[in-house]
Amino acid sequence: MTARRSLLAAAAAVAVAMVTDRAIARTVRMRRTTGMSAYDLSFTSIEEEPLPLAGFRGQPLLIVNTASFCGYTPQYAGLEQLWESYRARGLVVIGVPSNDFGQQEPGSSREIRAFCDTFAVSFPLSRREAVIGPQAHPFYRWVSAELGEGALPRWNFHKYLIDRGGALVGSWPSQVQPMSAEIRRAVEGALAAGSAS
Repeated sequence: MTARRSLLAAAAAVAVAMVTDRAIARTVRMRRTTGMSAYDLSFTSIEEEPLPLAGFRGQPLLIVNTASFCGYTPQYAGLEQLWESYRARGLVVIGVPSNDFGQQEPGSSREIRAFCDTFAVSFPLSRREAVIGPQAHPFYRWVSAELGEGALPRWNFHKYLIDRGGALVGSWPSQVQPMSAEIRRAVEGALAAGSAS
């Protein structure tokens, strides 16, 4: 009986998280508080080269915190498929390896890159970054400033969609697959929208 209660409590927590994440996706379209856009921010690539988001100005971005040793790691294949399906129309997928959740990305940049090669990942990757806490990368601090701390990743493979103007327009938790109808609809909407002003 105790095990069943624990299972029900866990299922309820997941359901609440899913409802909360869907609410975040709706509010994304209504808030822009910092006066900044994603294009004001920059990563460092996994090859240790500058990766300024301004280099993708006018293109929608899907930014995803990733990990090599996670139950969601097979989503690398879906992210690559999404990238291949929409890159000719302007979508850029960026993976941000992170070791913030359960030590699931402990390796060096070289090890992470080699692991991603097993999934034939060709979309850009940043070097390993913190996505939560006081050491979080500026992109994730910007997400928090725009939407509140509740919008930050709760696990690996949280997805953020940035429109052509550099604004957050979508947020999906780990369990939403990259090639889901929900994400593809949002990507197609961002691609169909006019170029950045």
